[in-house]
Amino acid sequence: MVVGILRLELFLPAPQSLKGKRALVQKILGRCRQRFSASCAETGAQDLWQRTELGFAVVGSDEASLHTVFHHIEEEIDRIGVGDVTERYVEFLHFK
Repeated sequence: MVVGILRLELFLPAPQSLKGKRALVQKILGRCRQRFSASCAETGAQDLWQRTELGFAVVGSDEASLHTVFHHIEEEIDRIGVGDVTERYVEFLHFK
């Protein structure tokens, strides 16, 4: 069993307030929860209105399949078109 963790930092140019940012973040997280078997949450930069940090966790049998899921998550965020990924971090935990 492999647990994959993806952390994305995004720049969100559109929101003019924290309330506007929250709406965009919820849209991104809701879409990713619907389309992928991933746990996701806003994990940082909650007090900044044009930046956010999102965390995703996925369990699978190998790293290759998790890389594919993470790639699809990033594509979906690009497709939504509300922000740009500025930083990406991936980590895998292996369990026997």
